[in-house]
Amino acid sequence: KMRSLAPGIKLITSFSRDSWYRFFILILTFVFYTTYHLSRKPISIIKSQLHRNCSNVIHPADLNITDNDTWCDWAPFDQNNYQNLFGVLDNCFLVAYAIGMFFSGMFGERLPLRYYLSSGMILSGLFTVLFGLGFYWQIHSLWYYCLVQALNGLVQTTGWPAVVACVGNWFGKGKRGFIMGIWNSHTSVGNILGSLIAGVYVSSAWGLSFIVPGIIIASAGVICFLFLVEKPEDVNCTLPQHHESVEQEPLLRNSSSNEEIFSTNTSTAVEPVEDHTEAISFCGALRIPGVVEFSLCLLFAKLVSYTFLYWLPLYIANVAHFDPKKAGDLSTLFDVGGIVGGILAGLISDYSGGRATTCCAMLIIAAPMQNNMSLLCLYLLLGPAGMLLWCGALVNGPYALITTAVSADLGTHECLRGNSRALSTVTAIIDGTGSIGAAVGPLLAGLISPTGWNNVFYMLISADVLACLLLSRLVYKEVRGWCGYTTRQRGIFKHI
Repeated sequence: KMRSLAPGIKLITSFSRDSWYRFFILILTFVFYTTYHLSRKPISIIKSQLHRNCSNVIHPADLNITDNDTWCDWAPFDQNNYQNLFGVLDNCFLVAYAIGMFFSGMFGERLPLRYYLSSGMILSGLFTVLFGLGFYWQIHSLWYYCLVQALNGLVQTTGWPAVVACVGNWFGKGKRGFIMGIWNSHTSVGNILGSLIAGVYVSSAWGLSFIVPGIIIASAGVICFLFLVEKPEDVNCTLPQHHESVEQEPLLRNSSSNEEIFSTNTSTAVEPVEDHTEAISFCGALRIPGVVEFSLCLLFAKLVSYTFLYWLPLYIANVAHFDPKKAGDLSTLFDVGGIVGGILAGLISDYSGGRATTCCAMLIIAAPMQNNMSLLCLYLLLGPAGMLLWCGALVNGPYALITTAVSADLGTHECLRGNSRALSTVTAIIDGTGSIGAAVGPLLAGLISPTGWNNVFYMLISADVLACLLLSRLVYKEVRGWCGYTTRQRGIFKHI
């Protein structure tokens, strides 16, 4: 008589070896990028500790105090221009990140991803720890903190192109939007974990708010070196299906085959990838249809997203009259909405086959929401939590879709004829352009907000409209595809 298998073992054996590897890579890259964001977050948490109202703080009896208001602040942030100095610190990171991103992808194509990613994480851990050591070494030089921030910004660029390239290598196009939508929640998970870890130490010894996340990302770097598998063929797994064998199809149209999430469909269109294929050049990557449009669209989408990210707590505190802690806690719901928006955008674009149309539709719905009147109506209708979830989903949905599924689609575009060494460069170009928007958005908001919040919202609406206009050619192409028109083959499909 046959004994029945335990249900847990049944479940384990129901997945193929390929599926387990795919699942393992997805979890591994999720953890890696979570640690990148986790190590970026402490700076926003400890700002309130570097400059606070010292007249309310009880001072030690043995301390000779000359200035009652600033004795407990951390020089050089004890002056009246402390907000400008914090702005300089943020921009040192953001500008270095935006510049570094354009070069990062090209390095990522030419170096083994495992070495590139693990060295980036270990260096990022080192610079994060160095910032925290400023507390123990009693460093009061703005230049030290700026230099550490800029260097950290540069090495943090290793993360995104490498993890997207890795996931793109393992997953075909059928359910890529959905998988990457869920996977992309690492950004929000990292932000939330980073806030919590930094919050534990912020009042007692703010140096530890950096040292602990620094140790975490460096440890993840060691795990990456030991366990990351770059490509399915490295462990004799089957290659994923990147696109259909029919080439006369709308740009970025999805595989219509009902490919399962962790399926092992091998592609008939992709020739076996050989290691001697030449890595794509920067200009070659720009010539892939859709790269320029999506890059510029992301610039404006990220401008809107990061403006919300940096200024939302202040807006909530000003308009809803919440105290800073409650405003900060509430603003994390924007992140939660972002996770939902990213998954929804991925699902809709997988089902419809229209990445550009999905982005455009979400941007069109988001634009009218970004003014005082609409936010007030949403606030009254849905409450503060509902308003933030709704805005987070609409603002971060297109941004999440472009940085993940669209980047992977373009990096494995059929015009590359199976050359997989374009994924990292394409991802870096798209995210690098977007990072310019991320640096410019909060900066503009800072300059415009003294003239009134409405003007900040007009800036955000303009950015949304421009993002939609930039995608109009691709939307037209996708709609024609749905109407049954086939696109004529043009010279763009020549091997780049």
